[in-house]
Amino acid sequence: MRTDPEPYLPSIRYARAFAVVAAVMWFTQVAAKPEDYRLGAGDLIRIVVFDHDELSVDTRISQTGNITFPLVGLVPVAGLTTRDAELLLARRLTEGGFVKQAEVSLLVEEFQSQKVSVMGQVAKPGQYPLDSSKKVLDLLAIAGGVLSDTAADDATLVRADGKRIVIDLQKLFDGDPAVNYSVQDGDTVFVAHAPQFYIYGQVQHPGQYRLMRNTTISQAISIGGGLMPRGTQRGALVKRLDSSGKERQYSVKSDDVLQANDVLWIKASIF
Repeated sequence: MRTDPEPYLPSIRYARAFAVVAAVMWFTQVAAKPEDYRLGAGDLIRIVVFDHDELSVDTRISQTGNITFPLVGLVPVAGLTTRDAELLLARRLTEGGFVKQAEVSLLVEEFQSQKVSVMGQVAKPGQYPLDSSKKVLDLLAIAGGVLSDTAADDATLVRADGKRIVIDLQKLFDGDPAVNYSVQDGDTVFVAHAPQFYIYGQVQHPGQYRLMRNTTISQAISIGGGLMPRGTQRGALVKRLDSSGKERQYSVKSDDVLQANDVLWIKASIF
């Protein structure tokens, strides 16, 4: 399938935007400690007490949100940030008289308690651990970016409680913070398959094409490679399904806008 390059410039922009975002996300995940991550059941954590190697342990947070730590026993850590958990353990050790001015470091080795999903037209759909505070653009970058040839112009953020938020991807990639929502445990970001249209008759490259937002009849002809020598926009027809699912035929002008699954027929000039 061949297309005119100009209508697909946003796809190139999407790809470039994600190359930058993916690099930033890789560096952030490798270099930064997720101080704002809140611990939860199932997380595997490593606790180190400085100058007391015998107290350093790997432990998994129980389903009740607790860990059992040497000397101090049961400690509730679910819901705490890593920094708050460090301070709590240090306080328990110090106030219990076990370690004088205890210094504790806590590292999450496996993020299991909080997960989000990225589905649809992305390079690597699947479920991902929410290892720090993240936004929609971060998640799309982690999932390898949208598939520019098949992704729709909008994505949907489905909250864990079922609430749906439609996100304009063009605004998102242009850096509009108003549509770059924060994501939470249990959320799903879904990028739908782009709608299609069909063009046949007196055009250079008839076939099926991605329907971009507000594509006019003239733009559709351009996407189809332009008119054949005998082709004309006058008398162009569109076959379209109505609300009852019945196919109807309409005469269209050059500035009319196509709808999803429209079939555009370009006639030959009689002169």
